[in-house]
Amino acid sequence: MKKLLSSLPRGAAASAVLADVSARLAEAEETLKSIRSGEADVLVSSGARGVQVLEREGAESAYRLLIESMNEGALTMTPDAMILYCNACFAKMVRCPLGKVIGSSLRQFIGPVDEAALDLVLKRRNRAGAKLQIMLEADDGSKLAVQVSIRPTSGAAEPTLAIGMVVTDLTESRRTEDLLRALTHGVVRAQEEERGRVAIELHDGAVQLLCALMLGIEALLVSLPEKGCAARRKAEHIRTVAEKAAEEVDRVSRNLRPNVLDQLGLVAALRHASREFAGRSSILVKVAFAKLSGRLLPESELTLYRILQEALRNIEKHAKANHVRVLLTQEGEFVQLVINDDGKGFDPAIRRVRKTGRGGLGLLGMRERALYAGGDFKLRSTRNEGTEIEIRVPLPAVAIVG
Repeated sequence: MKKLLSSLPRGAAASAVLADVSARLAEAEETLKSIRSGEADVLVSSGARGVQVLEREGAESAYRLLIESMNEGALTMTPDAMILYCNACFAKMVRCPLGKVIGSSLRQFIGPVDEAALDLVLKRRNRAGAKLQIMLEADDGSKLAVQVSIRPTSGAAEPTLAIGMVVTDLTESRRTEDLLRALTHGVVRAQEEERGRVAIELHDGAVQLLCALMLGIEALLVSLPEKGCAARRKAEHIRTVAEKAAEEVDRVSRNLRPNVLDQLGLVAALRHASREFAGRSSILVKVAFAKLSGRLLPESELTLYRILQEALRNIEKHAKANHVRVLLTQEGEFVQLVINDDGKGFDPAIRRVRKTGRGGLGLLGMRERALYAGGDFKLRSTRNEGTEIEIRVPLPAVAIVG
């Protein structure tokens, strides 16, 4: 004992050593107290064998039994993404033994892009929570699309020592979304086919009958006196009405199946639709169309044409706008259509929640059409500041010469 005491440092050095030993003893006592009281189930130690995760015997409590029975993955991890605990469902998702998953890093099961996105979320972990869709990369090389819900496990007044995460398999929901999207696309195709059939019937039926009616009226007018004849004035009025009816039916027929799109291309069709809208609504329309390097696929051209039609129809009915701008540009391998108005605008979040009325269904239809063409759809609107719609669709791999 005397030899041990003689080996200890003297003075200030001795005080420092004693203070360090006291601090370590206090920390050890606090840890033991937490384990005895059941507050701690897991102990993380770092030594010659590296980082080890030790679980308290009998730590399985009611909440753990509940987590193990979940059909979703669940885990807790440190802020640097080391897994402290996970249930069997998560281990099954990553196709790795449970004992091997615990103590490893979550980063080994995700790719670089998703890892960067996860890091951004973890930096904001003290907020109410966050959700993120990532791709898990299992031990056998397979991949699984999942949504992770992240939330700190400590109280708001305590430093975050562990992070809880629930991992949901998106395979079934994405399969359902794909089926719904395929159904929607089938409806769009059927709708276009029906529009084409109705357009042909209108052109070959109603328009032809109206033309025959106008020829009959012309023949009748030849047999009537030129002046002072009430019957002639009546016949001339009927001829005027028949001409307007023929023009209207022809306009409806062309809108149902735009021949100008097939014959003259996208730019001519968009210009025609914009001019027609300006003529019937008295709203000033400014157009700017860039020359494209080639023709889009027919379904992509029809998509942009239909979206412009629907957007202009919404502006005419709801926006109370004075000016509209239609811009068509090409950016690399994408063609972009932007429709902007200075109308009253609306709150897109409220419109998405309500989804009622023709306007809401129109926006949904525009979005689905853009997705069907392999593109994307963006909507920006602010009350009393107007609305802007942006659609991007890809050019075909081999440009179609127009």
